[in-house]
Amino acid sequence: MNITVGEIIGNFILIAGSFLLLVFLIKKFAWGNIIGILDQRAQKISDDIDGAEAARQKAEDLAQKREEALAGSREEAATIVETAKETAEKNKAGILANAAEEAGRLKAKANQEIAQNKAEAMSSIKGEVADLTVTLASKILSQELDKEAQSELIDRYIKQLGDA
Repeated sequence: MNITVGEIIGNFILIAGSFLLLVFLIKKFAWGNIIGILDQRAQKISDDIDGAEAARQKAEDLAQKREEALAGSREEAATIVETAKETAEKNKAGILANAAEEAGRLKAKANQEIAQNKAEAMSSIKGEVADLTVTLASKILSQELDKEAQSELIDRYIKQLGDA
């Protein structure tokens, strides 16, 4: 198998020419389609990346709005709680004042009733003491009593009053 330099050069020229002819034919008929497909693919990938970025940005905006709304809701809730506390304190003060006023009124009324009952009792006692004194005096006058009999009569009369 002797291969000569002429055969090698001939084969090289033939292979090189076939290769160049193949590159020319590919460039003439297929290269535009291949580049078009690759450009379309690159454009689709670029559009998908842009769409994903836009969706991510939209999601971040929505999350930010949600956070702002949540912060606003927290502030509103704190304001409502504070207002409720203030209202409760005002109501508490009013209720306590009303209760103290009512207690004072009831106490004054009770004191007035006690004073009236005391006056009535004193008047009644004065009347009874006067009657007792008159009755006792009439019994003493109707009988002549010595000191011991007089004391016994008073004790007996007081005992009768205690039983009644």
